[in-house]
Amino acid sequence: MSIAAAQKHSGRQDIAALASNENPDGCSPDVAAALANLNPSRYSDPACTVLRAVLSHKLGVPAERIVAGNGSEEMIAAVCRAVLRPGALAATVCPGFGLHEIEALANGAKVEKVGMRTDLNFDIPAIVAMLERAPVIFFLSSPSNPVGPALDRESLERILAAVTPQTLLVLDEAYFEFTDEDMPDGLAALSATDLSWVVLRTFSKAYGLAGLRVGYAVMSDARLARAVTAAKTPFNVNAAAQVAAVAALEDEAWMRSSVAALKRERARVADAVAAMGLSVARSQTNFLFIDVGWDSRAALNHFLSKAIIVKPWKEEGYETFIRVTIGTPSENDRFLDALRALAKREG
Repeated sequence: MSIAAAQKHSGRQDIAALASNENPDGCSPDVAAALANLNPSRYSDPACTVLRAVLSHKLGVPAERIVAGNGSEEMIAAVCRAVLRPGALAATVCPGFGLHEIEALANGAKVEKVGMRTDLNFDIPAIVAMLERAPVIFFLSSPSNPVGPALDRESLERILAAVTPQTLLVLDEAYFEFTDEDMPDGLAALSATDLSWVVLRTFSKAYGLAGLRVGYAVMSDARLARAVTAAKTPFNVNAAAQVAAVAALEDEAWMRSSVAALKRERARVADAVAAMGLSVARSQTNFLFIDVGWDSRAALNHFLSKAIIVKPWKEEGYETFIRVTIGTPSENDRFLDALRALAKREG
């Protein structure tokens, strides 16, 4: 729900937008300075040459294996168009990021999903069993969206060992920057294998560029990168997004400081939710997945009445869960007050 729609619904102007996992700190001041010199009359570089070069240096990956997109969401669609054929088996995790399923279905694939465990963590044996069936694509977000946990080193190694040559493993690391230091780097782990893989990352979350829509995909080989490039539009990343992304990468200190503060708030909010007796998944992201004990749509209306937007979850088996972004401390306090009021009511 947009802020304007929430204002109309609630009759209030002071909306706490906690549904889309944006960075409440905004973005690095260097981004605004870089955008001030932009000439909008010229088309953007279709190859994103400068951005890919900066990413290549940062990641230690050849630029020819990096494809930039209009958000990492576009890369999901492009990968599906490049790889899937009608009737192919694609697999993912449930609950999961909707486009992992939607884009596969749009290309004629059949989709099967592996459920999370009851403790809201990855079901590694079930994922391994699915991989043994050799789906054409397996989409896996780590950290998980919408649940929050990330794969630890042992779990990631078990999954990689189960991937067959017939499967393209797409590891969606949109929330990678929010993980704890002891969590593995999926890109580094996959780079040490001879598997076929794609790693997705974005500037929308930790870097605070959600409104500009820029993300990227790193591929296991240049041939796959060329196929994905052919499956996207020519000027897919606008000039402002390219300039902003480069400026954001050149001010990593700002991003790290913002992320550290958000992680402290994440822990504070999670502890407060648990103290209410509510189930909350362990998160390695900038959001929390909470069982509020109410139908999620009714919960949404409750929060909207308090001028707070949350994300109600509707996948089967998770209809009492909401996903809430970690906002500013004051926004988080407003959310917690509204959650306490909800918890006191009969579900």
